[in-house]
Amino acid sequence: MEMDISQPPILKTPEPQYGDLIFDSHTLAVSIVVPIYNEVESLPRLIEAIDTNMAYLGLTYELICVDDGSSDGSTELLKQQAAINPHLKAIVLRRNYGQTAAMAAGFKYSQGQVIITLDGDLQNDPQDISLLLRELGKGYDVVSGWRKNRQDAKLSRLLPSRIANWLISKMTGVQLHDYGCSLKAYRTELIADMNLYGELHRFLPALAFIEGAKITEIPVNHHARRFGQSKYGLDRTFRVVMDLLTISFIKKFLTRPMHVFGLLGILAFAIGIVVGAYLSFIRLVLGQEIAARPLLTLAVLMTLTGIQLFCFGLLAELSMRTYHESQDRPIYRVREVIESHGNSNNSKTN
Repeated sequence: MEMDISQPPILKTPEPQYGDLIFDSHTLAVSIVVPIYNEVESLPRLIEAIDTNMAYLGLTYELICVDDGSSDGSTELLKQQAAINPHLKAIVLRRNYGQTAAMAAGFKYSQGQVIITLDGDLQNDPQDISLLLRELGKGYDVVSGWRKNRQDAKLSRLLPSRIANWLISKMTGVQLHDYGCSLKAYRTELIADMNLYGELHRFLPALAFIEGAKITEIPVNHHARRFGQSKYGLDRTFRVVMDLLTISFIKKFLTRPMHVFGLLGILAFAIGIVVGAYLSFIRLVLGQEIAARPLLTLAVLMTLTGIQLFCFGLLAELSMRTYHESQDRPIYRVREVIESHGNSNNSKTN
């Protein structure tokens, strides 16, 4: 039986605090970021459900709906709602940039101490926000939703999703059942260290892991789509694979690209030198012709490839140094600094 998400959750008592999440009364507690693309029928119900549930939890919040170039009237509806709803902030993009760009825009305008993301099609359940906050309060930096009982087509959605989740988990080292679930909670200070581009929104847990985040996953509700059609199809598989290779490289070699390019370059160059030495021996010592031998082409190709890969490694090293130094971006992340209250010495880390 499908749950009516427009009704408040059935809880005995709302919790003013969630573990180590002690919200500053002078700052918004929660920012809820929702990318919107042609969801005019879902929007009124979604806004009402979020407002109802957040009012019940008693937390200060803002609802940031990012209109990603909608053409069905969603833009006009968001403007109307934002004019009368003090919690709603509507961000209208100039055209359809994709979900990653919409989330990045939402993150930029967020002011809450915690950021919650969810889809705008009513398939995610706003009642699960309290579950995410409680789990986040246990010391985690990211809490990812797991649509354990997913209400989507098995062949076109579930099967490709399971394959993708398995592949992403293996390549990134972050074991999650459901990378594609938009319902997630983040500590804001973590989001500030991440830059999104391309189609990287689905890899946010992996990006957070690179930044040293503690990540967990909890089962959440998932409802069948009630209005409109899904914006996702099998055509995104290629983009997922390309972005996965990017994430895998960043995870392993962001601060040391020479380790991969240099190693491959040395191996290729060594093969070229060995083959060249063998050909030189049979030509100079044994007096055999080598001009028509395929090994001669291989020796030249591997030698030049090795030199090029080594040069790529040097260029990548220079690019990474420029990237980190120009932004004053450290190669480490500090979780916390613990010292005696009686210690009067000030320390400074460069």
